[in-house]
Amino acid sequence: MGAVLLAVAPVATAQEAPLSAIDWLSEAVADPVARQAETPAPIEPVDARPIGAPPRDAAGLIAPAAHGLPTDLWQGSSSRAIAAAIAAQPDNQLPAARARLYNLLLAELDPPADTSPEDRVFLARIDKLLAFGALDRAEALLEQAGPDTPAAFARWLDVSLLTGYEDRACAAMLAAPQMAPTLPARIFCLARGGDWAAAALLLDTAAALGEIAPDEADLVARFLDPEPFAGEPDLPAPERLTPLAFKMREATAQPRPARTLAPAFAWADLSPFSPWRSQLLAAERLARTGAVTPGRLMALYAGHRPAASGGLWDRVAAVQALDVALLAGDIAAVEAALPRAWQAMLGAGLAVPFARHVAPRLGAVPADGPARTALIEVTLLGPDPEAAASRFTPRTPGEAFLLGLAAGRVPNAATHPLAPSLAAGLAGAPPPGALARMMGEGRAGEALLAALARLTPSSDPAAFAEALAHLRQVGDPMLARRAALERVLLSR
Repeated sequence: MGAVLLAVAPVATAQEAPLSAIDWLSEAVADPVARQAETPAPIEPVDARPIGAPPRDAAGLIAPAAHGLPTDLWQGSSSRAIAAAIAAQPDNQLPAARARLYNLLLAELDPPADTSPEDRVFLARIDKLLAFGALDRAEALLEQAGPDTPAAFARWLDVSLLTGYEDRACAAMLAAPQMAPTLPARIFCLARGGDWAAAALLLDTAAALGEIAPDEADLVARFLDPEPFAGEPDLPAPERLTPLAFKMREATAQPRPARTLAPAFAWADLSPFSPWRSQLLAAERLARTGAVTPGRLMALYAGHRPAASGGLWDRVAAVQALDVALLAGDIAAVEAALPRAWQAMLGAGLAVPFARHVAPRLGAVPADGPARTALIEVTLLGPDPEAAASRFTPRTPGEAFLLGLAAGRVPNAATHPLAPSLAAGLAGAPPPGALARMMGEGRAGEALLAALARLTPSSDPAAFAEALAHLRQVGDPMLARRAALERVLLSR
């Protein structure tokens, strides 16, 4: 029975399906070569979209014009080149660059000229959203495009498992068994659909025929019927944890691996049934990648009184004290609480989410009060740095440097180590180089992605300056200013 089920599943060959860079993605997507070896008669993937439907590479959730993006951004580049440039975006991008990248990943842009049913650009966008832990956006994009190919369905199932909505994906799989990405996934969904007998029979048959790995069979068996394993040692932590294995291990109270899991797994701890500390740590981790909004993080901070002191709890207490002072309109209390909260969030890598949420509430705080330094820095990293800069008259060279960056310039007297490169990037045309060459060849999308990849806290100053100059050239000076401010303030 198991052999038959595997044989009818559509399989993409290694040449056709891009290998995912996400090591936890379902086996059928992450290792198509291994999947092909299991299958006696591979069947070519079929695009099930209606005739005349737009390609998945064109799918999107936001209008590009609303974010200053031309619809033909990908024209002039191959789908392979765009997919590779998306995959190459670093994990440590500055928040301003990450926000712009999210716009690119979600925008409804014209597909590259060589788009095909392999959906290279679409899958690369989904995989990058998954890598950042932006599961809600990945799920929405998958459902908007239609998860009706094996590669798209496998990702949809993974997202559904991690967000707790796997019943929908399982119902779709049971209606179309050929979409099952792996045999354990098929067994899991049979069980979730209430057909425990069929799930157990399929497991026994697959195990007898050697069609399921022993460690997977042990986990699935415990999931189907944990009672026979009562008193036995826990299963060893796997080297690679898929969302399905994570779900079954959680259901059977198996320990998590000691290593830090990918950000996407943090969604499981956002559940209101999780301990508050687990929710806080998960929200902080996802806020660092921009996967959850600042408002969601701040709402969690306000949920309860800190249970202890030190580390996380000191951070929560500092943010709560500032929130109470702002709600009460007590300016003196705000001035006392703001520096402490700002340093706590800056040290935790949460400065930008904090500033985006708090800065609009600081309009009544005196510009020349005791919280001046924190007030300048928070408002400059807030939603409107240019307006924030006009609020202050610089008193020191350091303040003049920061306020100048917000206005798009670097003071001549600035002595900061990055001042020369930032001045070149914010004032001049991009020098001859890779970005200029891409633009000359009509590869505007690749050039923008390459520029965003250079906007990190530690990238080479010359490369950073070239990226800033490129952003100014293509009409995005505000992003250049934000990136310059973040490079200075977040690299301390």
